[in-house]
Amino acid sequence: MEPVLLEKDGPIGWLTLNRPDSRNSLSLEVMNDILGKLKTIEADQNIHVVVIRGKGPAFCAGHNLKDMVGSDLDIQHFHTLFSVCAKMMQTLHKLPQPVIAQVHGIATAAGCQLVAACDLAIAETGAQFATPGAKIGLFCTTPAVPLVRVIGRRRALEMLLTGRFISAEEAERFGLVNKVVSLDKLSQETKNLAMEMAQYSRYTLAFGKKTFYSQIDLNEPSAYEFATHAIAMNCLDIDAQEGMKAFIEKRAPVWKNRQE
Repeated sequence: MEPVLLEKDGPIGWLTLNRPDSRNSLSLEVMNDILGKLKTIEADQNIHVVVIRGKGPAFCAGHNLKDMVGSDLDIQHFHTLFSVCAKMMQTLHKLPQPVIAQVHGIATAAGCQLVAACDLAIAETGAQFATPGAKIGLFCTTPAVPLVRVIGRRRALEMLLTGRFISAEEAERFGLVNKVVSLDKLSQETKNLAMEMAQYSRYTLAFGKKTFYSQIDLNEPSAYEFATHAIAMNCLDIDAQEGMKAFIEKRAPVWKNRQE
């Protein structure tokens, strides 16, 4: 059984965590498989948007603690585990396609990190989120990295220091997810959001995502300097010229979708 499944539905790539027996925990095998499939997705010009979801009762329960306990384990083992995890999370940002997390059940520790590392997220009403490491003496240091950048210091620290579960409603209020829907509508609502973006130029989506993350941590003057140059360059792109002409001519644009 493959750890992760990749299915294509038109311009959408569906990446499914396929370890329901362990609540889709992020073992090295699973994370390396995700990295391999993200490489395949990046090279596929027909995939415009990616959705990450989980099979079984949970989205992702984070790392499997059974892989992290034992007298024979050394620091190199843990460095490898968390380095691969960090690479996977950062690859989601570097991926040219927008990535949506489709969350059901629980998303805990590195599973919550995975939600925060995606560009967008939709959750079902019963979904719950937590970074509960403090409860077992293992602070969620790496999940904190994308979490604080998405929901801010106070809310991130509340989750990290208390370890309590927050509801889908709270997650939406915190900014961890974009939208909350009933479980029976989760897949269709996620697909609707993906298709809304997939109609646009793949190049423009990739360019926009890259420039967004490049400027987000800059101070305001530096961000404006960077963004001014970026949008000027974007104006010269064939799809931008086509899109503007199509708007003026009141017709649908025909994208070239060249690789960024």
